[in-house]
Amino acid sequence: MDCRRLHPILPLLALGLMVVALIGVPTRAAAAQPGMGMERPAAAHPAWLGPPPSASGPLEQRLANWPAWSLPAPLPRPERGDLVWPAWFRGEWEVSSTPAEGSEPPLRWRARFQADGEDGALADRAFNAAQIGAALLGDGLISVRNDPANPNRQVTLLRGDRQLESTVVGRRSTRPDAAAFLADELTLQVLHGPDTPRISRVEVLGLWHRLEDGSISGEQWQASYASPAAGLAASAEHTQRFTIRLVPLQPGFDPAS
Repeated sequence: MDCRRLHPILPLLALGLMVVALIGVPTRAAAAQPGMGMERPAAAHPAWLGPPPSASGPLEQRLANWPAWSLPAPLPRPERGDLVWPAWFRGEWEVSSTPAEGSEPPLRWRARFQADGEDGALADRAFNAAQIGAALLGDGLISVRNDPANPNRQVTLLRGDRQLESTVVGRRSTRPDAAAFLADELTLQVLHGPDTPRISRVEVLGLWHRLEDGSISGEQWQASYASPAAGLAASAEHTQRFTIRLVPLQPGFDPAS
């Protein structure tokens, strides 16, 4: 694949459970799905995902406007802290993700979240990224590490002398009710390699519902934009939508099975 093309192939779980696109990095599924990443028509909202929120706040309005997204987005710069998820994300999970309009089998990996205070959770970002990175790239992924000085920055080392830097530059979250969570992040991605670094911005908005059986249903809307060098204002170049399910992980369970 020509790495000069700023074309998202499949999602990388680069910052917690917010799906961030790999730029020009071949994945196991990409060869079988050459059309991934292009804009698709919206599909009906699945009933098991829970009701979509009403368009009252800035994130609800952002969701209502998808896929016609553009920058600037209503996302303030993040503080020095990490994204705080609801307490019901705590623990280890089997995660399955499927493009909303796709027919391929779901991608599976593991994710875990740790307690943060009495009513919050923090994603184990490096662990989660390594899990989905291995599922997508196989031995094309070397390692993932967090920046100890900045919880909003992560570095992924890839085969072929490439390094992907991901930094959250915008964030907003809200809890519409006790069993729902809505979060949006804008990430600046820099892919270093043998050629000139490739820069893009990726926005991912996720809507999550806690189900009665303890599992979590989710839906994510993703858009990629050109480098800020082309201007801070930009229209979405590629969009994707995913349905995601988190099931509590049983001891000894192997998601690869």
